[in-house]
Amino acid sequence: MSRRADSVAGVPPDRPHVFSKKDLVDIESVTEDDIRLVLDTAESMREINQRAIKKVPTLRGKLVANLFFESSTRTRFSFEVAERRLSADSIAFTAAGSSVSKGETLLDTAKNLMAMAPDAIVIRHARSGAPHLLARELPCAVINAGDGAHEHPTQALLDALTIRRAKGRIAGLKVSLCGDIAHSRVARSNVGLLTKMGAAVTLCGPRTLLPAEIERTGAIVVSRIEEALDGADVVMMLRVQRERGGGLGFPSDREYYDIFGLTPERRKLAKKDAIIMHPGPLNRGVEIDSAVADGPDSVILDQVENGVAVRMAVLYLLIGASGDE
Repeated sequence: MSRRADSVAGVPPDRPHVFSKKDLVDIESVTEDDIRLVLDTAESMREINQRAIKKVPTLRGKLVANLFFESSTRTRFSFEVAERRLSADSIAFTAAGSSVSKGETLLDTAKNLMAMAPDAIVIRHARSGAPHLLARELPCAVINAGDGAHEHPTQALLDALTIRRAKGRIAGLKVSLCGDIAHSRVARSNVGLLTKMGAAVTLCGPRTLLPAEIERTGAIVVSRIEEALDGADVVMMLRVQRERGGGLGFPSDREYYDIFGLTPERRKLAKKDAIIMHPGPLNRGVEIDSAVADGPDSVILDQVENGVAVRMAVLYLLIGASGDE
């Protein structure tokens, strides 16, 4: 299911123009060329988003099914906006009030949706591996919008675009991810992508919020936030995921903030031109101070803007015009 991107992305002719996979379910299985292709294509999508009329007919006649079995604001709205701006038709599915609440399996639900001939399914699910199951069983493209505590590939791609736009590169940067690493699919996808693209990744959090054998990811693991921030080019703060048990890993919000919170004083330990990131939702006064989240170094809202462009790029590359059209 390879797709050409030269008609939209302006990718140099000596670069590969095809996405190597039918689906986007994780970062591990995509190549460096895939990542660069998505980022380059997203740059062109950003230009569309800045026009007076923010819509193109690129995916007219295509159908995307959005299956969100978990609560979502940024990711769900971002995909919906991306689909509309590319003129795709979309249907929204939520578990409440659906046949899933009556005992139907995920695969049976998806197979019933396939009878409506969608070109792509975007799925967020509490169970790790749910998108992989659908990708193996269904002929349409499957896009992982977050599965359990496993991965969130489009978040890592939009984070990479934000970093590249702010710093001009990814390779050689020191990127520090601080917070609830154990329960964070964002952390897993970012570590995979950033190390693949040549960044040096440092992970920091309470020992109770660091997964076992995390060093195998290739990241440096430290237990003091001051050490993680020292000389960092990029600082990404992660919230404590109470819904997955993260809140049991420390005594109180106040103690967490005192030891691991990104305060204005601690911000000074990173490089002067460092950028501050957060995938959201923010817990102000827990993992990050409002003065830092809203400060001049923050690119948190840039991440939201870039999320639409990246998801437009992913949809285009997976189900857009084929090379012989």
